[in-house]
Amino acid sequence: MRGSAPSTMSNAPAPERSVPFYRPDIGEEEIAAVVDTLRSGWLTVGPRTQEFEEEFARAVGAPHAVAVSSGTAALHLALDAFDLEPGDEVITSTLTFAATGATIVHSGARPVLVDCTRDTLNIDPADVARKVTPRTRAVVPVHFAGQPAAMDEILEVAQQHRLKIVEDAAHALPASYRGRAVGTIGDVTAFSFYATKNLTTGEGGMLTLTDATVADRLRSRRLHGMSRDAWRRYSAQGSWRYDVSYPGFKYNMTDLAASMGLVQLRRLPALHRRRQEIVALYDELLRDRPELEPLTVAPDVMHAWHLYVIRLRPERLRIDRDALIELLKTAGVSTGVHFIPLHLHSFYRDALGYHAEDFPVASAAAGTILSLPLFTLMSDDDARYVATTVRRLLDANRR
Repeated sequence: MRGSAPSTMSNAPAPERSVPFYRPDIGEEEIAAVVDTLRSGWLTVGPRTQEFEEEFARAVGAPHAVAVSSGTAALHLALDAFDLEPGDEVITSTLTFAATGATIVHSGARPVLVDCTRDTLNIDPADVARKVTPRTRAVVPVHFAGQPAAMDEILEVAQQHRLKIVEDAAHALPASYRGRAVGTIGDVTAFSFYATKNLTTGEGGMLTLTDATVADRLRSRRLHGMSRDAWRRYSAQGSWRYDVSYPGFKYNMTDLAASMGLVQLRRLPALHRRRQEIVALYDELLRDRPELEPLTVAPDVMHAWHLYVIRLRPERLRIDRDALIELLKTAGVSTGVHFIPLHLHSFYRDALGYHAEDFPVASAAAGTILSLPLFTLMSDDDARYVATTVRRLLDANRR
């Protein structure tokens, strides 16, 4: 028609299939458990939360577990339990999610960032040792993508300088290091049950630890510092009296989330096996690509496989990582980037004075890594489509 605007519709063919980055594996059993809790008349922290704590502690082999509202809450509460003061320092990896650094700031301490190792992208124990000062109080190792960090080396540094270890295990369920389950190694371990995690409650988290005194402190501080939560005040066996001994937080888990978590926990071994199967397919189809620099999996760990991360060799390609992400999106494959390192964000750069050259490994990874879809509802054909699409795009754009 005369005078009509040119069409803005793409002439590109529709992708063969669409693979999202993640879809939660929630079945009828989880739905029924939540419905039962809704009908029970008790929705907030209560009997299901207590049961979830007990079952989770048993599953990882920890004496104590404390359920909270998120993985971020878990990290903050763990650091808060050690009563950090202004001027104290807490060491952590720069290659992590924003919550790891933010919770250190909110605990009153200064985040001291360290680089990662080139082979695994986990926190570098040698850099940890270099960054310890008389003001250092704790180390927060991050188990990147689900692979446990080199905990023996980190524990050695911590013991030498009398530092606390708070493990950021948001990616690392279920995982183990040299025969020890993640959740039983450091002073406190923080897990996340966010929607994309290997075990999900929608939002939620868990702390595991061995010290009964610290566990009681965490339980009180997760709910305003009160000596009794709602279940201990309003159940038939409870008492209305309570004391507030500390200005705590609103970090408790709900029974709605815990009821879902109990089902997910029972399914966790099967969910983990399915992740391993998808990883094996990816490995088979991508291991021979000269354009990719694989991450190493240590022989003495069990990887949780929360993420499947590939790393590009830019010198072998005519496109960069960001362009590859867009081409994959056009082909129907959604991806993620884990992570933009903390030192590249404006707060850490401007307020704390960090620079890209201070962290050469993480800075290089920032522009070359991407995470492929990895979730248990993926079919084998989905995984093959993702991997063959990556191969096709590498072939089309190699130098």
